[in-house]
Amino acid sequence: MTQIHPTAIVDRRAELDAGVSVGPYAVIGAGVQVGAGTTIGPHCVIEGPTTIGRDNRIFSHAALGAAPQDKKYAGEPTRLEIGARNTIREFCTFNRGTAQDSGTTRVGDDNWVMAYVHIAHDCQVGHQTILANNATLAGHVHVGDWVIVGGLTGIHQFCHVGAHAMIGFQSHVSQDVPPFMMVSGNPLGVHGFNIEGLRRRGFSRERIALVKQMHKLLYRDGLTLEAARAAIEALRGSAEGGDPDVTLLLDFLAASKRGIAR
Repeated sequence: MTQIHPTAIVDRRAELDAGVSVGPYAVIGAGVQVGAGTTIGPHCVIEGPTTIGRDNRIFSHAALGAAPQDKKYAGEPTRLEIGARNTIREFCTFNRGTAQDSGTTRVGDDNWVMAYVHIAHDCQVGHQTILANNATLAGHVHVGDWVIVGGLTGIHQFCHVGAHAMIGFQSHVSQDVPPFMMVSGNPLGVHGFNIEGLRRRGFSRERIALVKQMHKLLYRDGLTLEAARAAIEALRGSAEGGDPDVTLLLDFLAASKRGIAR
């Protein structure tokens, strides 16, 4: 059964599936859809249009689905979409999208979002990410699967962070961060690749060696970006199961509009 605390306010136009729990003094607005098994803590405010999947844990004072913090926003019908099994800790703020982008801010599945994290309008966050306390994603930021963002880190508007990348504590990210790389600091520097993360995700020794070689070509051999891309392309077929990793990195480099951290 859905459990709604007597002090919570749930708009009659909200849709809560079976097993949803809403804590004291929470406010759920019109156009909000919440999947089965999701728990919403005390004093949360969720505005629509917002869709939240099943089995999420949303802790107290989170504010989800508010209008974008964009002066161009003129009341267009934009959205926030949150997937399944996410942990969203205290005082997080996720905003809806804008008409100047896709109109939808998206957060995928199985993400671990710590306290005071801000996800701005039109951000696209993948699956299995970790966003540590006070991480801030400005508008239009894209974060790939398995990314880790350190606490007190700010990511500039329109930046993309590739899958499996790791950003250290209190970093200033103003350029794209390629997949697999470890970066930190202000100004941002590249400090190797995320070898421990790849091991934990079951990458074979051959695939890890391939990623190491791609990192070397991109950051250690003094090559131009175009020369590095050509050398990375030549690595196809050199490691069993590694071609998707080559494709992931090359596609990211080709699509980068802000330039990469280098």
